[in-house]
Amino acid sequence: MFSVLLAALGGTIWLHAAQAVVGSPRDLLIGVWVLDVARSTYAPGPGPVSETRIYARGPNGVEGAIQRRFQDGRSERIEYIAEYDREYPVTGTDAYDHILLKRVDELTAEAVLSHAGRAYGTARRVVSRDGKTMTITFRRDAGASPAVANVSRYEKVEP
Repeated sequence: MFSVLLAALGGTIWLHAAQAVVGSPRDLLIGVWVLDVARSTYAPGPGPVSETRIYARGPNGVEGAIQRRFQDGRSERIEYIAEYDREYPVTGTDAYDHILLKRVDELTAEAVLSHAGRAYGTARRVVSRDGKTMTITFRRDAGASPAVANVSRYEKVEP
């Protein structure tokens, strides 16, 4: 009985893994991504000294976890669960408290980040067709604070 259960579980896991490989391009986002500090730019700067992003598909949407460390020793862990076309709460940062994701195409998404109902900035995420690299361009107009123009490049380390 145990071996039948184990075989069924293994088959289910294999089926889900196969679907992830041949599934929608959105699945290319799922995995662990590490910031390539040398290929990233931060204006006005400085940017983080390290960052790891983990994206997983959960029962309520994509589960995102971002772990950042800065030059001054500060660190933050930002977390959210979101799908497209609806605003969702974000925890772990004082800068913004909600995210609204929009799909642009099969490899591109845009996010509006907001705090207390006011736009904080926009981010455009592009995953390469081979699923090995990701670029996130973050912009914030000068408005109430300095303008920001960041381009962060990531390498996938785990599918």
